[in-house]
Amino acid sequence: MPRFYCNQPLDIGMLLVLPDAVARHVQVLRLKEGELVTLFNGKGGEYTASIERLEKKHVQVLVKNFSPREAESAHSLCLAQVLPEGSKMDWIIEKAVELGATTIQPLISSRSLVRLNEDRTAKKMQHWTGIMASAAEQCGRNRLPHLAEPATFGSWIAQQDLHRRILLSPRGGEPLSRWARHHPPQAVTLIIGPEGGLAPAEEESALAHGALCLTLGERVLRTETAGLAAIAALQAVWGEL
Repeated sequence: MPRFYCNQPLDIGMLLVLPDAVARHVQVLRLKEGELVTLFNGKGGEYTASIERLEKKHVQVLVKNFSPREAESAHSLCLAQVLPEGSKMDWIIEKAVELGATTIQPLISSRSLVRLNEDRTAKKMQHWTGIMASAAEQCGRNRLPHLAEPATFGSWIAQQDLHRRILLSPRGGEPLSRWARHHPPQAVTLIIGPEGGLAPAEEESALAHGALCLTLGERVLRTETAGLAAIAALQAVWGEL
């Protein structure tokens, strides 16, 4: 059954017109009146709805049933990713959602090649939210991860939270998977540097603020690979994969 993210209130018995983007998707899939679709709004659970009216630009559905089904990890998992070049962040966000990340924190470090002004930040946030919604539709999640505003590395690392912060670096003394095998599932923030890695002063600052420095093994992974490999490793060791 096709799944669509519908960012509006949903309730059984509701007759509603789908958002334009969702309606276009219905048209592309060539769905017909009477067919069933699954809707979710990111608040939890999902709804079954039937297509009642199908026009060229508008699709009207009737919400029929609700299921509390969830596909979330039992532990919080934040990916704190320094912004990479080009469209790599799009791919990172998409795959992080599929793997179960609950928070995405874009970061800007001293070695970042990407710089965002206020207008560009707003456009990026909207674009990334769309990517998260599409990824959630595909992988069966009914909740979207929290997308935090981009922050400078220095200001972000100084903040306090309840997550165990893990800095992935070739300087790490213990592999991430070995650490995970000896620790129970818990709230974790994975810190991933840019191309070329974080500056030494930034790594030292992370350690000074309580981050644990671990490694992903003998091979040095690209920035767009490292975070996803780390998420997958944790999820596998902790029984989520």
